[in-house]
Amino acid sequence: MEVEYTGHPLLDVGLATLTAFAHKRHPSELTQDDLRKAAEYMQQNYTVDPLKSFLTVAFPNSGYTNPAYENQPEKRKIYAERVLFAFSGSAAPERDPFLGSPAANIPYDVKGELRPGRAFRQHVPLLTGEGIINFYPYGDAGVPLSGLSILAFQALPLGCAKVGGRLLAVHSDDPEILLHFARTFLETNRKNVQLARTAGEKKLPETSPRRMRTCLIEHLLIAERVRREKEREAYPVTVTAYYFSNSGQGVDLQIMPLPLEVSAFQGAVLSPNYEPLWERLVKREWQITQGGEARYNRLYEDLFSLPEEASTFIRRYFLRRPSRAKDKTDPTSGYDTRGEADLISWPLTELFLRKVVRMDETRIQHIRELGDALATYVVERNDRRFFDNFWMARNYGEMRAALIRASQAEVRRGRPPLITLDQFLAIFEQAEGIPAADWRLGRDLVLIRLLEQLYQKGWFQAHAAELPEVEETAEEA
Repeated sequence: MEVEYTGHPLLDVGLATLTAFAHKRHPSELTQDDLRKAAEYMQQNYTVDPLKSFLTVAFPNSGYTNPAYENQPEKRKIYAERVLFAFSGSAAPERDPFLGSPAANIPYDVKGELRPGRAFRQHVPLLTGEGIINFYPYGDAGVPLSGLSILAFQALPLGCAKVGGRLLAVHSDDPEILLHFARTFLETNRKNVQLARTAGEKKLPETSPRRMRTCLIEHLLIAERVRREKEREAYPVTVTAYYFSNSGQGVDLQIMPLPLEVSAFQGAVLSPNYEPLWERLVKREWQITQGGEARYNRLYEDLFSLPEEASTFIRRYFLRRPSRAKDKTDPTSGYDTRGEADLISWPLTELFLRKVVRMDETRIQHIRELGDALATYVVERNDRRFFDNFWMARNYGEMRAALIRASQAEVRRGRPPLITLDQFLAIFEQAEGIPAADWRLGRDLVLIRLLEQLYQKGWFQAHAAELPEVEETAEEA
């Protein structure tokens, strides 16, 4: 069966789900027998709870969920037979726009009133309903689908995570990542279906207790680890989450792409040089709960704000500056650089600058060298005044004045200035496409290197109790 992924996210997730159900590696390996076994599973489970009640999220008013068929199980059986086993029937003159194969020559409804092969909202999530001509060529309502396409769309919910009562589908340009998510969610859903049916429960359990973004990142990191085991140097991949509901009570779709820069960073932090540092940060970012399981990891959630919010991300997670979060369970509200200096890591920050910010290597070198020079100066001169002024600078002028005074003091001692004009311009006046980037980014990055060095030299621990507490300003927020 010569079947390739199409680029349509929902259809591809459905194809990947059929592939995972058959324990194959690619849709091109699927056989008629594989399709039949998947269709039989759906036929047995889609017409009864817990899946029947849940499928209103994906296929409202379909033969599986239509309340009018509650006391007419034979009609549910007719619907399931027509929709799920259309791949084994004859072909219609129209062609499937997704796979290029002929549409199925069978109406996808119980009464046989629809045009053969034409699918609508009750068959494919987020399509328009019957008779609505908008967005179709020549106002010809419905999409002609082959038996394989309609079966893949029916399999879609099994390859999604149930999170917050909605469906989470994950698409990627990497077939291995795409299949990993479909397989993982399929296995969890099948297990949950079996447990619910055994217990006589009518509702399908949630795939994960996590928030949707946290759930996605957790599974993506697992997939990346598997991929890195197979490939020495894993290349970055596109990952896009589709969080949606097709319910009659409210159709909604959220599309959340994870940029290639973030994908590249995530792959890199799993290497032996960075993973221990990364895991220490991740452990600190879980929602603070009183005995229950944390629903989200703030670090994971904020990965979706990148690269646009890179400056805030650096300040929050690498410099450990507290946020103004009103939610008391949010871990970022309790950050304190003075007490968490052991979590500050220049190597991890430098990796972030290369992979996510795409910062120029020369600028990174200037930041590292200035941080080292300032650390040496603070330790040798024990200049608490300079450190406090640089640490607490509220505006560009205060920060610049602190550097100028310290450099002048060094020159008076017959030593080179702490910072040159070229360094100052490179660190505090440049930006790599970050919206509203300003002097704070340069200062924060220098501080990260400075604090790491002071911690390693023991100076920071000796003076931590004397240092003032720093709160997020309105401009930083």
